[in-house]
Amino acid sequence: MSAVRVPLLYSFAERYALLAVNLASGMVLARILSPSETGVYSVGSVLAGLAQVLRDFGVGQFIVQEATLERAVLRAALGVSYLLAGAMAALIFAASTPLAAFYHDGRVGDVLRLLALNMLLIPVTSLCLPVLRRTLRFGAVCAINMAGGITGAAVAVWLAWRGWSYASLAWGTLAGSLASAAASLALRPAELPWLPSLRGARRVLRFGGITSGGTLVDEAGVAAPDLVIGRVLGVEAAGILGKAQGALAVFRTAILAAVTPVLLPYFAEQERRHGNATQAFLATVNCLCACAWPFFAALALAAPQVVLVLYGAQWVAAVPLIRIMCIATSLYSMGTVSRYLFVATGHAGLQARIDLYGALVRMLAVAVGALGGLELAAWSLVAAAAYRTWIMERYLQRTCGVAPAVLLLQCRPGAALGVLCALAVQAGLLVSGPPVVQLGAAVALGTAAWVAGLCALRHPLRDELPRAWRVIQRRA
Repeated sequence: MSAVRVPLLYSFAERYALLAVNLASGMVLARILSPSETGVYSVGSVLAGLAQVLRDFGVGQFIVQEATLERAVLRAALGVSYLLAGAMAALIFAASTPLAAFYHDGRVGDVLRLLALNMLLIPVTSLCLPVLRRTLRFGAVCAINMAGGITGAAVAVWLAWRGWSYASLAWGTLAGSLASAAASLALRPAELPWLPSLRGARRVLRFGGITSGGTLVDEAGVAAPDLVIGRVLGVEAAGILGKAQGALAVFRTAILAAVTPVLLPYFAEQERRHGNATQAFLATVNCLCACAWPFFAALALAAPQVVLVLYGAQWVAAVPLIRIMCIATSLYSMGTVSRYLFVATGHAGLQARIDLYGALVRMLAVAVGALGGLELAAWSLVAAAAYRTWIMERYLQRTCGVAPAVLLLQCRPGAALGVLCALAVQAGLLVSGPPVVQLGAAVALGTAAWVAGLCALRHPLRDELPRAWRVIQRRA
Protein backbone atom coordinates (compact mmCIF):
# COMPACT_ATOMS: atom_id res chain seq x y z
CA MET A 1 0.00 0.00 0.00
CA SER A 2 2.87 2.41 0.76
CA ALA A 3 4.11 2.33 -2.86
CA VAL A 4 0.80 3.64 -4.13
CA ARG A 5 0.14 6.39 -1.55
CA VAL A 6 2.05 9.22 -3.25
CA PRO A 7 0.56 8.51 -6.72
CA LEU A 8 -2.89 8.40 -5.12
CA LEU A 9 -2.27 11.76 -3.45
CA TYR A 10 -1.31 13.34 -6.75
CA SER A 11 -4.33 11.77 -8.39
CA PHE A 12 -6.66 12.99 -5.64
CA ALA A 13 -5.13 16.48 -5.75
CA GLU A 14 -5.78 16.62 -9.49
CA ARG A 15 -9.34 15.36 -9.22
CA TYR A 16 -10.35 17.61 -6.34
CA ALA A 17 -8.93 20.65 -8.09
CA LEU A 18 -10.77 19.70 -11.29
CA LEU A 19 -13.91 18.99 -9.27
CA ALA A 20 -13.79 22.52 -7.85
CA VAL A 21 -13.26 23.97 -11.33
CA ASN A 22 -16.08 21.90 -12.86
CA LEU A 23 -18.49 22.67 -10.03
CA ALA A 24 -17.83 26.39 -10.34
CA SER A 25 -18.14 26.39 -14.13
CA GLY A 26 -21.18 24.09 -13.97
CA MET A 27 -22.98 26.44 -11.57
CA VAL A 28 -22.43 29.33 -13.97
CA LEU A 29 -23.32 27.39 -17.12
CA ALA A 30 -26.50 25.94 -15.56
CA ARG A 31 -27.75 29.49 -15.05
CA ILE A 32 -26.83 30.66 -18.56
CA LEU A 33 -27.83 27.67 -20.70
CA SER A 34 -31.33 26.17 -20.84
CA PRO A 35 -32.09 22.43 -20.46
CA SER A 36 -32.58 22.23 -24.24
CA GLU A 37 -29.17 23.78 -24.99
CA THR A 38 -27.47 21.54 -22.46
CA GLY A 39 -29.32 18.50 -23.80
CA VAL A 40 -28.07 19.11 -27.34
CA TYR A 41 -24.46 18.98 -26.15
CA SER A 42 -25.19 15.94 -23.96
CA VAL A 43 -26.52 13.93 -26.90
CA GLY A 44 -23.68 15.00 -29.20
CA SER A 45 -20.92 14.37 -26.67
CA VAL A 46 -22.30 10.92 -25.81
CA LEU A 47 -22.32 9.92 -29.48
CA ALA A 48 -18.75 11.18 -29.90
CA GLY A 49 -17.75 9.40 -26.68
CA LEU A 50 -18.66 6.04 -28.20
CA ALA A 51 -16.26 6.73 -31.07
CA GLN A 52 -13.64 7.82 -28.53
CA VAL A 53 -13.59 4.28 -27.10
CA LEU A 54 -12.71 2.89 -30.52
CA ARG A 55 -10.12 5.61 -31.07
CA ASP A 56 -8.25 4.58 -27.94
CA PHE A 57 -8.72 0.88 -28.77
CA GLY A 58 -7.20 -0.24 -25.49
CA VAL A 59 -3.79 1.34 -26.27
CA GLY A 60 -3.49 2.86 -22.82
CA GLN A 61 -4.31 -0.39 -21.01
CA PHE A 62 -1.96 -2.30 -23.31
CA ILE A 63 0.96 -0.04 -22.36
CA VAL A 64 0.23 -0.24 -18.63
CA GLN A 65 -0.05 -4.04 -18.46
CA GLU A 66 2.73 -4.94 -20.95
CA ALA A 67 5.50 -6.83 -19.12
CA THR A 68 8.39 -5.36 -21.16
CA LEU A 69 7.89 -2.04 -22.89
CA GLU A 70 10.27 -1.78 -25.86
CA ARG A 71 10.59 1.19 -28.22
CA ALA A 72 9.19 -0.80 -31.14
CA VAL A 73 6.08 -1.58 -29.10
CA LEU A 74 5.62 2.10 -28.26
CA ARG A 75 5.93 3.09 -31.93
CA ALA A 76 3.35 0.47 -32.89
CA ALA A 77 0.97 1.74 -30.20
CA LEU A 78 1.44 5.31 -31.45
CA GLY A 79 0.75 4.22 -35.02
CA VAL A 80 -2.47 2.48 -34.02
CA SER A 81 -3.56 5.56 -32.08
CA TYR A 82 -3.03 7.95 -35.00
CA LEU A 83 -4.67 5.62 -37.48
CA LEU A 84 -7.81 5.10 -35.41
CA ALA A 85 -8.06 8.78 -34.43
CA GLY A 86 -8.20 9.81 -38.06
CA ALA A 87 -10.74 7.12 -38.90
CA MET A 88 -13.01 8.02 -35.99
CA ALA A 89 -12.83 11.75 -36.74
CA ALA A 90 -13.88 11.09 -40.33
CA LEU A 91 -16.69 8.79 -39.17
CA ILE A 92 -18.10 11.34 -36.71
CA PHE A 93 -17.95 14.11 -39.31
CA ALA A 94 -19.70 11.96 -41.92
CA ALA A 95 -22.37 10.81 -39.48
CA SER A 96 -23.12 14.28 -38.08
CA THR A 97 -25.81 15.16 -40.62
CA PRO A 98 -27.72 11.82 -40.50
CA LEU A 99 -27.64 11.83 -36.69
CA ALA A 100 -28.91 15.41 -36.57
CA ALA A 101 -31.81 14.30 -38.78
CA PHE A 102 -32.45 11.29 -36.54
CA TYR A 103 -32.82 13.56 -33.49
CA HIS A 104 -34.73 16.19 -35.50
CA ASP A 105 -32.28 18.84 -34.33
CA GLY A 106 -29.55 20.33 -36.54
CA ARG A 107 -27.67 21.56 -33.47
CA VAL A 108 -26.62 17.97 -32.72
CA GLY A 109 -24.75 17.92 -36.04
CA ASP A 110 -22.91 21.16 -35.19
CA VAL A 111 -21.70 19.69 -31.90
CA LEU A 112 -20.56 16.47 -33.56
CA ARG A 113 -18.52 18.31 -36.19
CA LEU A 114 -16.66 20.26 -33.52
CA LEU A 115 -16.03 17.12 -31.51
CA ALA A 116 -14.66 15.41 -34.64
CA LEU A 117 -11.90 18.03 -34.70
CA ASN A 118 -11.25 17.30 -31.04
CA MET A 119 -10.70 13.62 -31.90
CA LEU A 120 -7.64 14.52 -33.98
CA LEU A 121 -5.88 16.09 -30.99
CA ILE A 122 -6.17 13.16 -28.59
CA PRO A 123 -3.31 10.99 -30.00
CA VAL A 124 -0.86 13.60 -28.71
CA THR A 125 -1.65 12.45 -25.15
CA SER A 126 -2.62 8.84 -25.94
CA LEU A 127 0.89 7.49 -25.33
CA CYS A 128 2.23 10.06 -22.90
CA LEU A 129 -0.36 9.57 -20.15
CA PRO A 130 -0.26 5.72 -20.06
CA VAL A 131 3.55 5.69 -19.86
CA LEU A 132 3.46 8.23 -17.04
CA ARG A 133 0.84 6.16 -15.21
CA ARG A 134 2.77 2.92 -15.76
CA THR A 135 5.81 4.45 -14.04
CA LEU A 136 3.57 6.06 -11.37
CA ARG A 137 4.65 9.61 -12.36
CA PHE A 138 1.31 11.06 -11.40
CA GLY A 139 2.67 14.55 -10.78
CA ALA A 140 3.08 15.01 -14.54
CA VAL A 141 -0.31 13.38 -15.18
CA CYS A 142 -1.85 15.87 -12.76
CA ALA A 143 -0.27 18.84 -14.57
CA ILE A 144 -1.46 17.67 -18.01
CA ASN A 145 -5.04 17.02 -16.92
CA MET A 146 -5.22 20.25 -14.92
CA ALA A 147 -4.13 22.26 -17.96
CA GLY A 148 -6.91 20.74 -20.06
CA GLY A 149 -9.60 20.93 -17.39
CA ILE A 150 -9.05 24.56 -16.40
CA THR A 151 -8.71 25.78 -19.99
CA GLY A 152 -11.81 23.92 -21.17
CA ALA A 153 -13.97 25.20 -18.31
CA ALA A 154 -12.79 28.79 -18.70
CA VAL A 155 -13.42 28.85 -22.47
CA ALA A 156 -16.87 27.26 -22.12
CA VAL A 157 -18.01 29.78 -19.49
CA TRP A 158 -16.63 32.76 -21.41
CA LEU A 159 -18.26 31.71 -24.69
CA ALA A 160 -21.60 30.92 -23.01
CA TRP A 161 -21.52 34.35 -21.37
CA ARG A 162 -20.93 35.87 -24.81
CA GLY A 163 -24.02 34.12 -26.18
CA TRP A 164 -22.52 31.12 -27.99
CA SER A 165 -25.25 28.87 -26.55
CA TYR A 166 -24.73 25.08 -26.85
CA ALA A 167 -21.64 25.56 -29.03
CA SER A 168 -19.76 27.04 -26.06
CA LEU A 169 -19.57 23.59 -24.47
CA ALA A 170 -18.14 21.97 -27.62
CA TRP A 171 -15.59 24.76 -28.13
CA GLY A 172 -14.61 24.43 -24.46
CA THR A 173 -13.91 20.73 -24.98
CA LEU A 174 -11.77 21.51 -28.03
CA ALA A 175 -9.80 24.19 -26.13
CA GLY A 176 -9.21 21.77 -23.25
CA SER A 177 -7.78 19.15 -25.61
CA LEU A 178 -5.44 21.75 -27.13
CA ALA A 179 -4.16 22.69 -23.67
CA SER A 180 -3.66 19.02 -22.69
CA ALA A 181 -1.76 18.38 -25.91
CA ALA A 182 0.54 21.34 -25.27
CA ALA A 183 1.23 20.19 -21.70
CA SER A 184 1.90 16.62 -22.91
CA LEU A 185 4.52 17.86 -25.36
CA ALA A 186 6.23 19.76 -22.55
CA LEU A 187 6.17 16.87 -20.04
CA ARG A 188 6.47 13.82 -22.30
CA PRO A 189 8.89 11.12 -21.07
CA ALA A 190 12.23 10.96 -22.89
CA GLU A 191 11.69 7.31 -23.84
CA LEU A 192 8.64 8.07 -25.98
CA PRO A 193 9.18 7.88 -29.75
CA TRP A 194 8.14 10.73 -32.02
CA LEU A 195 7.50 8.66 -35.15
CA PRO A 196 4.67 6.10 -35.32
CA SER A 197 4.92 2.70 -36.98
CA LEU A 198 2.52 -0.09 -37.87
CA ARG A 199 5.16 -2.81 -37.51
CA GLY A 200 4.05 -4.91 -34.56
CA ALA A 201 0.63 -3.24 -34.52
CA ARG A 202 -1.06 -6.65 -34.66
CA ARG A 203 -0.27 -7.29 -30.98
CA VAL A 204 -1.75 -3.94 -30.00
CA LEU A 205 -4.82 -4.51 -32.13
CA ARG A 206 -5.33 -8.03 -30.76
CA PHE A 207 -5.30 -6.78 -27.18
CA GLY A 208 -7.38 -3.73 -28.09
CA GLY A 209 -9.97 -5.86 -29.85
CA ILE A 210 -10.67 -7.63 -26.57
CA THR A 211 -10.57 -4.69 -24.16
CA SER A 212 -12.11 -2.00 -26.36
CA GLY A 213 -14.88 -4.33 -27.49
CA GLY A 214 -15.98 -4.76 -23.89
CA THR A 215 -15.43 -1.10 -23.09
CA LEU A 216 -17.44 -0.06 -26.15
CA VAL A 217 -20.50 -2.05 -25.16
CA ASP A 218 -20.10 -0.83 -21.58
CA GLU A 219 -19.98 2.77 -22.79
CA ALA A 220 -22.97 2.07 -25.01
CA GLY A 221 -24.84 0.95 -21.91
CA VAL A 222 -23.79 4.11 -20.07
CA ALA A 223 -24.75 6.26 -23.07
CA ALA A 224 -28.08 4.52 -23.61
CA PRO A 225 -30.13 6.76 -21.25
CA ASP A 226 -29.04 9.98 -22.99
CA LEU A 227 -29.43 8.60 -26.49
CA VAL A 228 -32.77 6.85 -25.94
CA ILE A 229 -34.34 9.62 -23.88
CA GLY A 230 -33.07 12.27 -26.32
CA ARG A 231 -34.88 10.45 -29.12
CA VAL A 232 -38.04 9.37 -27.27
CA LEU A 233 -38.62 12.31 -24.90
CA GLY A 234 -36.58 15.07 -26.60
CA VAL A 235 -33.28 16.85 -25.97
CA GLU A 236 -34.72 18.87 -23.06
CA ALA A 237 -35.44 15.64 -21.16
CA ALA A 238 -31.92 14.48 -22.03
CA GLY A 239 -30.62 17.72 -20.54
CA ILE A 240 -32.50 17.13 -17.28
CA LEU A 241 -31.18 13.57 -17.11
CA GLY A 242 -27.70 14.90 -17.81
CA LYS A 243 -27.92 17.28 -14.85
CA ALA A 244 -29.02 14.40 -12.59
CA GLN A 245 -26.08 12.35 -13.80
CA GLY A 246 -23.85 15.38 -13.24
CA ALA A 247 -24.73 15.43 -9.54
CA LEU A 248 -23.99 11.71 -9.30
CA ALA A 249 -20.75 12.22 -11.21
CA VAL A 250 -19.31 14.27 -8.35
CA PHE A 251 -18.36 11.00 -6.67
CA ARG A 252 -16.85 9.64 -9.86
CA THR A 253 -14.81 12.81 -10.30
CA ALA A 254 -13.76 13.14 -6.67
CA ILE A 255 -13.05 9.49 -5.83
CA LEU A 256 -13.28 7.03 -8.72
CA ALA A 257 -11.47 9.17 -11.28
CA ALA A 258 -8.64 9.70 -8.79
CA VAL A 259 -8.41 6.03 -7.75
CA THR A 260 -8.96 4.13 -11.00
CA PRO A 261 -5.89 5.44 -12.93
CA VAL A 262 -3.74 4.00 -10.13
CA LEU A 263 -5.58 0.68 -9.77
CA LEU A 264 -4.59 -1.05 -13.00
CA PRO A 265 -0.85 -0.33 -12.57
CA TYR A 266 -1.14 -1.29 -8.87
CA PHE A 267 -3.03 -4.55 -9.48
CA ALA A 268 -0.76 -5.43 -12.42
CA GLU A 269 2.34 -4.86 -10.28
CA GLN A 270 0.90 -7.03 -7.48
CA GLU A 271 0.16 -9.76 -10.02
CA ARG A 272 3.65 -9.58 -11.56
CA ARG A 273 5.47 -9.61 -8.22
CA HIS A 274 3.30 -11.82 -6.05
CA GLY A 275 0.95 -13.56 -8.49
CA ASN A 276 -2.14 -12.51 -6.56
CA ALA A 277 -3.92 -9.18 -6.90
CA THR A 278 -7.09 -10.39 -5.16
CA GLN A 279 -6.19 -9.11 -1.69
CA ALA A 280 -5.41 -5.67 -3.10
CA PHE A 281 -8.79 -5.77 -4.87
CA LEU A 282 -10.71 -6.64 -1.69
CA ALA A 283 -8.98 -3.89 0.27
CA THR A 284 -9.89 -1.43 -2.48
CA VAL A 285 -13.56 -2.50 -2.42
CA ASN A 286 -13.63 -2.03 1.35
CA CYS A 287 -12.29 1.51 1.11
CA LEU A 288 -14.39 2.41 -1.93
CA CYS A 289 -17.70 1.34 -0.36
CA ALA A 290 -16.80 3.24 2.81
CA CYS A 291 -16.72 6.36 0.65
CA ALA A 292 -19.43 5.62 -1.93
CA TRP A 293 -22.34 4.44 0.17
CA PRO A 294 -22.28 7.34 2.67
CA PHE A 295 -21.96 9.80 -0.23
CA PHE A 296 -24.96 8.47 -2.15
CA ALA A 297 -27.07 8.16 0.99
CA ALA A 298 -26.35 11.82 1.74
CA LEU A 299 -26.96 12.91 -1.85
CA ALA A 300 -30.33 11.16 -2.03
CA LEU A 301 -31.52 13.02 1.08
CA ALA A 302 -30.09 16.42 0.13
CA ALA A 303 -30.96 16.27 -3.60
CA PRO A 304 -33.38 19.27 -3.55
CA GLN A 305 -30.82 21.52 -1.86
CA VAL A 306 -28.00 20.27 -4.13
CA VAL A 307 -29.98 21.05 -7.30
CA LEU A 308 -31.06 24.52 -6.13
CA VAL A 309 -27.57 25.51 -5.01
CA LEU A 310 -25.62 24.06 -7.94
CA TYR A 311 -28.00 24.47 -10.87
CA GLY A 312 -30.93 26.72 -9.96
CA ALA A 313 -34.70 26.37 -9.91
CA GLN A 314 -35.01 25.55 -13.63
CA TRP A 315 -33.50 22.10 -12.94
CA VAL A 316 -35.74 20.89 -10.05
CA ALA A 317 -37.12 18.13 -12.30
CA ALA A 318 -33.77 16.37 -11.82
CA VAL A 319 -34.37 15.81 -8.05
CA PRO A 320 -36.41 12.55 -8.23
CA LEU A 321 -34.02 11.19 -10.87
CA ILE A 322 -31.03 11.81 -8.60
CA ARG A 323 -32.69 9.98 -5.71
CA ILE A 324 -33.56 6.95 -7.79
CA MET A 325 -30.20 6.72 -9.54
CA CYS A 326 -28.32 6.95 -6.24
CA ILE A 327 -29.46 3.36 -5.68
CA ALA A 328 -28.12 2.24 -9.08
CA THR A 329 -24.79 4.00 -8.64
CA SER A 330 -24.33 2.57 -5.13
CA LEU A 331 -24.76 -0.93 -6.53
CA TYR A 332 -22.40 -0.27 -9.40
CA SER A 333 -19.70 1.23 -7.15
CA MET A 334 -19.40 -2.06 -5.25
CA GLY A 335 -17.81 -3.82 -8.20
CA THR A 336 -16.56 -1.05 -10.46
CA VAL A 337 -12.91 -1.89 -9.69
CA SER A 338 -13.38 -5.52 -10.74
CA ARG A 339 -12.59 -4.41 -14.31
CA TYR A 340 -8.99 -3.66 -13.33
CA LEU A 341 -8.61 -6.95 -11.47
CA PHE A 342 -9.75 -8.95 -14.51
CA VAL A 343 -7.39 -7.07 -16.86
CA ALA A 344 -4.42 -7.31 -14.46
CA THR A 345 -4.91 -11.08 -14.01
CA GLY A 346 -5.19 -11.79 -17.73
CA HIS A 347 -9.00 -12.08 -17.94
CA ALA A 348 -9.64 -9.08 -20.19
CA GLY A 349 -11.92 -11.22 -22.37
CA LEU A 350 -14.06 -12.08 -19.36
CA GLN A 351 -14.45 -8.40 -18.54
CA ALA A 352 -15.59 -7.82 -22.11
CA ARG A 353 -18.27 -10.47 -21.62
CA ILE A 354 -19.50 -8.79 -18.42
CA ASP A 355 -19.60 -5.45 -20.23
CA LEU A 356 -21.60 -6.98 -23.06
CA TYR A 357 -24.21 -8.61 -20.83
CA GLY A 358 -24.53 -5.52 -18.62
CA ALA A 359 -24.81 -3.10 -21.53
CA LEU A 360 -27.43 -5.14 -23.36
CA VAL A 361 -29.62 -5.36 -20.27
CA ARG A 362 -29.14 -1.65 -19.54
CA MET A 363 -30.05 -0.59 -23.08
CA LEU A 364 -33.12 -2.83 -23.14
CA ALA A 365 -34.27 -1.64 -19.71
CA VAL A 366 -33.87 2.04 -20.60
CA ALA A 367 -35.64 1.59 -23.94
CA VAL A 368 -38.65 0.09 -22.15
CA GLY A 369 -38.54 2.48 -19.20
CA ALA A 370 -38.33 5.63 -21.35
CA LEU A 371 -41.76 4.85 -22.76
CA GLY A 372 -43.14 5.56 -19.28
CA GLY A 373 -41.24 8.80 -18.69
CA LEU A 374 -38.05 9.92 -16.99
CA GLU A 375 -38.69 8.41 -13.55
CA LEU A 376 -39.49 4.96 -14.90
CA ALA A 377 -36.34 5.15 -17.03
CA ALA A 378 -34.36 5.92 -13.87
CA TRP A 379 -35.82 2.87 -12.10
CA SER A 380 -34.83 0.75 -15.09
CA LEU A 381 -31.22 1.78 -14.43
CA VAL A 382 -31.53 0.41 -10.88
CA ALA A 383 -32.66 -2.96 -12.24
CA ALA A 384 -29.82 -3.00 -14.78
CA ALA A 385 -27.25 -2.17 -12.07
CA ALA A 386 -28.54 -5.01 -9.88
CA TYR A 387 -28.15 -7.46 -12.77
CA ARG A 388 -24.62 -6.27 -13.55
CA THR A 389 -23.59 -6.63 -9.90
CA TRP A 390 -24.92 -10.18 -9.85
CA ILE A 391 -23.09 -11.24 -13.02
CA MET A 392 -19.87 -9.59 -11.81
CA GLU A 393 -20.00 -11.53 -8.53
CA ARG A 394 -20.47 -14.80 -10.39
CA TYR A 395 -17.35 -14.28 -12.50
CA LEU A 396 -15.29 -13.05 -9.56
CA GLN A 397 -16.02 -16.30 -7.75
CA ARG A 398 -15.33 -18.42 -10.82
CA THR A 399 -11.99 -16.87 -11.82
CA CYS A 400 -10.50 -15.24 -8.70
CA GLY A 401 -12.08 -17.30 -5.93
CA VAL A 402 -13.90 -14.30 -4.43
CA ALA A 403 -17.17 -15.66 -3.02
CA PRO A 404 -20.17 -13.28 -2.78
CA ALA A 405 -20.06 -13.57 1.02
CA VAL A 406 -16.42 -12.39 1.02
CA LEU A 407 -17.27 -9.42 -1.19
CA LEU A 408 -20.28 -8.46 0.93
CA LEU A 409 -18.11 -8.64 4.04
CA GLN A 410 -15.93 -5.88 2.55
CA CYS A 411 -19.05 -3.77 1.97
CA ARG A 412 -20.44 -4.06 5.49
CA PRO A 413 -18.49 -1.09 6.94
CA GLY A 414 -19.71 1.06 4.04
CA ALA A 415 -23.33 0.16 4.83
CA ALA A 416 -22.89 1.12 8.50
CA LEU A 417 -21.23 4.41 7.55
CA GLY A 418 -24.03 5.10 5.07
CA VAL A 419 -26.71 4.80 7.78
CA LEU A 420 -24.71 6.98 10.17
CA CYS A 421 -24.12 9.69 7.58
CA ALA A 422 -27.77 9.63 6.46
CA LEU A 423 -28.92 10.36 10.02
CA ALA A 424 -26.43 13.21 10.36
CA VAL A 425 -27.35 14.72 6.99
CA GLN A 426 -31.07 14.57 7.79
CA ALA A 427 -30.37 16.46 11.01
CA GLY A 428 -28.52 19.14 9.03
CA LEU A 429 -31.40 19.54 6.58
CA LEU A 430 -33.74 20.38 9.47
CA VAL A 431 -31.85 23.62 10.07
CA SER A 432 -33.99 26.61 9.13
CA GLY A 433 -32.69 28.87 6.40
CA PRO A 434 -32.11 29.01 2.63
CA PRO A 435 -30.98 25.88 0.73
CA VAL A 436 -27.31 26.86 0.84
CA VAL A 437 -27.39 27.03 4.66
CA GLN A 438 -29.19 23.69 4.93
CA LEU A 439 -26.73 22.08 2.52
CA GLY A 440 -23.76 23.51 4.42
CA ALA A 441 -25.08 22.15 7.71
CA ALA A 442 -25.78 18.74 6.14
CA VAL A 443 -22.28 18.52 4.65
CA ALA A 444 -20.63 19.53 7.93
CA LEU A 445 -22.61 17.07 10.06
CA GLY A 446 -22.34 14.29 7.48
CA THR A 447 -18.56 14.67 7.19
CA ALA A 448 -18.16 14.71 10.98
CA ALA A 449 -20.30 11.57 11.26
CA TRP A 450 -18.26 9.84 8.54
CA VAL A 451 -14.94 10.56 10.27
CA ALA A 452 -16.36 9.50 13.63
CA GLY A 453 -17.67 6.29 12.05
CA LEU A 454 -14.25 5.50 10.54
CA CYS A 455 -12.69 5.84 13.99
CA ALA A 456 -15.39 3.80 15.72
CA LEU A 457 -15.14 0.98 13.16
CA ARG A 458 -11.33 1.14 13.09
CA HIS A 459 -11.56 1.24 9.34
CA PRO A 460 -8.32 1.18 7.29
CA LEU A 461 -9.13 4.66 6.00
CA ARG A 462 -8.87 5.95 9.55
CA ASP A 463 -5.10 5.46 9.43
CA GLU A 464 -4.70 6.50 5.79
CA LEU A 465 -6.11 10.02 6.28
CA PRO A 466 -3.42 11.16 8.79
CA ARG A 467 -0.73 9.52 6.64
CA ALA A 468 -2.00 11.37 3.58
CA TRP A 469 -1.90 14.66 5.49
CA ARG A 470 1.71 14.05 6.59
CA VAL A 471 2.76 13.25 3.02
CA ILE A 472 1.04 16.41 1.78
CA GLN A 473 2.96 18.47 4.35
CA ARG A 474 6.26 16.90 3.33
CA ARG A 475 5.57 17.44 -0.39
CA ALA A 476 4.53 21.03 0.25
